[in-house]
Amino acid sequence: MLLELNRIISHLFWLATHALDVGAMSVFLFCFREREFAMDLMEDYCGARLTHSAIRIGGVPLDLPSDWIDNLHKFITKMPENIADYEGLLTENRIWKMRLEDVGTLTAQEAMSWGCSGPTLRGSGVAWDIRKEEPYGIYDELDFKVPVSDKCDSYGRYKLYMEEMQQSVDILHQLIPKYKESPHGLMAKVPQYMSATKEELMTDNFALMQHFVLVTQGMRPPVGEVYVVTESPKGELGFYINSQGDPYPYRLKVRAPSFFHTALLQEILVGTYLADVVTIIGNLNIVFGEIDR
Repeated sequence: MLLELNRIISHLFWLATHALDVGAMSVFLFCFREREFAMDLMEDYCGARLTHSAIRIGGVPLDLPSDWIDNLHKFITKMPENIADYEGLLTENRIWKMRLEDVGTLTAQEAMSWGCSGPTLRGSGVAWDIRKEEPYGIYDELDFKVPVSDKCDSYGRYKLYMEEMQQSVDILHQLIPKYKESPHGLMAKVPQYMSATKEELMTDNFALMQHFVLVTQGMRPPVGEVYVVTESPKGELGFYINSQGDPYPYRLKVRAPSFFHTALLQEILVGTYLADVVTIIGNLNIVFGEIDR
């Protein structure tokens, strides 16, 4: 639920800023209105609105507050109406179409050659979503579609983002009954890698001893290497870790999608109008904090 809620938050921020760059001020205000409600849900869960470190090794640290599910249901029930409002303002708007259609064209071959992922890759007609191809969590138990556009331009990617928000809403509707039916075990029981809960530390002497060893000696994963990728809102977010059995990794590499989507600008910006540069950069959903290593 947190992952898909975060996807909606990210897509709303993308649409707001992209529309503002192109000149649509009203959409910016509407998107930030809905985004505030979604961020309130995040804050209610973990206390943070933007940099929410809710997911930990082995699970999540807290169960949901008592009224959280009801508030989530209210938000996702209203969200399709909001998405329809955005599309009503933009989809057939002749200025919006003039600024996005046939702008930032990226063929399937170019997208794959540059290592694109997420909506940028699917906007070029390539149906690739880690949630479907290499399911993690309980995504293999959920029924959802992977939106794909064969327009290969900025307008096609915009339409794809709109459909992705709707799919996230549908996923959240499926997850609410699953949460109510499931046992609420939040964290895996692996004391050599993660500490016990606060309640266990205060009541179980052995759990306290394991916690002391973990804090003083550090986590010591087995020798080897691993690469794990997830489908973040902007594309494939991968982590490569090489362990030599020490508390700290021998080598660590983070694969962030914006790094690759920025690199391809040197190809697709050539020959475009200067006014289209803002459209293309905004449409590719680049976050420069992912790029500067």
